[in-house]
Amino acid sequence: MKKLETFGIKPHDASLKADGEKWSIMEKLLLGLTLDQYIGQAIRNKLNWFFAIIFAIGIPVIIYRFIFSLGAVTHASYDYPWGLFLGFGLFCMVPLSASGFMLGTTVEVFGRHDFEPIERLALLNGLLGYFFAVVYLLVDLGQPWRLSYPMVYSFGPAAVLFLVGWHVATYLSVQVAEVSTAFFEWIGFQRGYDFIRKGTIGLTVAGIILSTLHQGALGALFLYAPGKVHPLWYSAPFQWILFFISSIPAGLCMVICVSTIVIHTMKWRCDKRFIDNLDWITIALAKGSAMGLITYLIMKFIAIAHDNEWAYFFTGWGAWWWFEILGFVILPLVILSYGIHNKLVGLCRIGAFLTVLGILLNRLNTALITFNWQLYQEIPHYLEFVIAITIFAIYVATYRFILARLPILYKFRSQAEE
Repeated sequence: MKKLETFGIKPHDASLKADGEKWSIMEKLLLGLTLDQYIGQAIRNKLNWFFAIIFAIGIPVIIYRFIFSLGAVTHASYDYPWGLFLGFGLFCMVPLSASGFMLGTTVEVFGRHDFEPIERLALLNGLLGYFFAVVYLLVDLGQPWRLSYPMVYSFGPAAVLFLVGWHVATYLSVQVAEVSTAFFEWIGFQRGYDFIRKGTIGLTVAGIILSTLHQGALGALFLYAPGKVHPLWYSAPFQWILFFISSIPAGLCMVICVSTIVIHTMKWRCDKRFIDNLDWITIALAKGSAMGLITYLIMKFIAIAHDNEWAYFFTGWGAWWWFEILGFVILPLVILSYGIHNKLVGLCRIGAFLTVLGILLNRLNTALITFNWQLYQEIPHYLEFVIAITIFAIYVATYRFILARLPILYKFRSQAEE
């Protein structure tokens, strides 16, 4: 698109063409370009070739998994019931998708409309994160056509996993409705847009309740396996609240990371409102992230003190715990605080990326690395890595496809400029 812009060719970003005619759906899908222009810019984009290689290798492996079952692509056993599909796909993707309910609450409930330029990006981040967490889950479970059975036909209301399943499914529906306003704008369905906007407050409140409950419920899942997770990463009374608190800086920092990537790779799709407001919004989100991190850090030490697990600090696992805390909680907290105080947007972004890495490390530590710490370490099957990378690549490609078309980074104008 950058090359086309040098020739004065701009992507579709208005309800009507310059001559007052409506855009067709095909023209919208092609960004207002001709078919030759669209194919040309797609071929020139090196990232598309990178994705093509990943899909050529990974998609046949995913098909192979569904034909020959989970045992053909994982080392799953009774000792290690889950691997990367849940350890990364579910436990990592869900906290990084908490941005939707937080920015929705900020704008719609607390009336901070100055955050509107980033709201839709946060909502989309939440929707896609949850959706692909479900995709990872379905690849792990198999037989996606039977998803309704544990949800509808075989109730288990006393099970935490049943609670998580219904929360994620219901919240995913709420997020689809919230993001649908951008889709309705894009296709020109004004009545649908008006209908969703009338229920925005209700959807936002539902999102707050559902997201708060299941973020904590993910931590409560580990109560099924007392003694399996290392005590430095497990505390029965505090597990749910540690997962919930850590999801707050995770979601906010994920928005900072995504917006940073967008402004450097898709600036052609961002409007002036988004570009001009991004720096101060980044600093504002960093403030919320810093407060979440300090709260999480304090609660982490309270949990260890409550369970009297200090002795583990002087073991090899203790050194690994300190690596996580010093490198991915305290260090980003210091960087964020310094960046906020001196209004250094670049530092805030570095702190955000470190925080996201810290959340990934913490969830992998809890779900995989320190799981069965008294037995043996299970290394995931190489095909498990292939499938996990392939699904994540599909996630990124879907993200790009939507951002390039729907009015997420830009605001629809009534008519295109000449």
